[in-house]
Amino acid sequence: MRGVIDLRSDTVTKPTPGMRKAIAEAEVGDEQKREDPTVTALQERVAALLGQEAALFVPTATMANQIALKLHGRPGDVLVAEEHSHVLVFEYGGAAAHAGLMTLGLAGTAGRISSAQLRAAAEPSTKAADQRVTVLSLESTHNNAGGRVWPIRELEDVIETARELGLATHLDGARVLNAATALGVEPAQIASRFDTVSLCLSKGLGCPLGALVAGSHELIERAWREKHLFGGAMRQAGIVAAAGVYALDHHVDRLADDHARARGLAEALAARGVPIDLDRVETNFVQIDLGRIGLERDVALASLRDAGVGLSATIHPTVIRAVTHLEITDTDIDRATELISSTLLLGAAA
Repeated sequence: MRGVIDLRSDTVTKPTPGMRKAIAEAEVGDEQKREDPTVTALQERVAALLGQEAALFVPTATMANQIALKLHGRPGDVLVAEEHSHVLVFEYGGAAAHAGLMTLGLAGTAGRISSAQLRAAAEPSTKAADQRVTVLSLESTHNNAGGRVWPIRELEDVIETARELGLATHLDGARVLNAATALGVEPAQIASRFDTVSLCLSKGLGCPLGALVAGSHELIERAWREKHLFGGAMRQAGIVAAAGVYALDHHVDRLADDHARARGLAEALAARGVPIDLDRVETNFVQIDLGRIGLERDVALASLRDAGVGLSATIHPTVIRAVTHLEITDTDIDRATELISSTLLLGAAA
């Protein structure tokens, strides 16, 4: 999308010059033999960042989630998650295909479920042979809710309930650093509460690929085997891991800039009459409800692209989104505001 202000996702970023230099100069070894020093350094950094004992580097966050879920349940057990969470919507039935887990999606508010919902879902069957709920997966920030964040107290309450019910807990933390930034807390204050947590490097952190799954030493040792089974073992992976180390050094604190630009874009668009609920803008996502101005989604997205700004569809039929990231500047936000507002409002008036 050359020449277009690309707000489709924070996954569209390309490595910065500094990151490319780190990649080129990476010290490498055989990752499958656990001899790559850069991979090892990244794993240790991320484990500490997330308040976990150990971490494992894998190619994608979906693989990280799927490995974690497989660690926590037996075939026929039940995974509970919010109904629009990534593990249920965008991972192509992986929990069933890889771990044999049945899935139960609960209707959430802002991507969050309640302790009462969890208790009801995990109510023991009267038949001893029936399947049972064994795994809870939560997501923060929540993609399909528009980058929404779990407040710490709500998170504590649901996790305590899960512990009481004997459930394993996983955090899909692809954007957990965005969540920590929004809450003004250390990432470990969120992630350490879970048995396992995933972190994606290719979203707000701007890496070309890569993710990690973190947990106890025992769980991560088991995860190494699963990584091989999933086809995720690599060789001189330090070339990619170096991008992650660079991102931890240079791209974490700046996530606040993405949030500020998303808020600025949302407020400016809302002031011009573009249908945005400002209360839902918590991180780097801005959602626009086209249904309120009578525009068809695909037509609107095509018109915006032709005008010079890229937005993307969501799972909600009338909602499109803009996502800020490290390649977006204040000048881009000013220009995008004009392009989005004029294109959508003219289209609505036609």
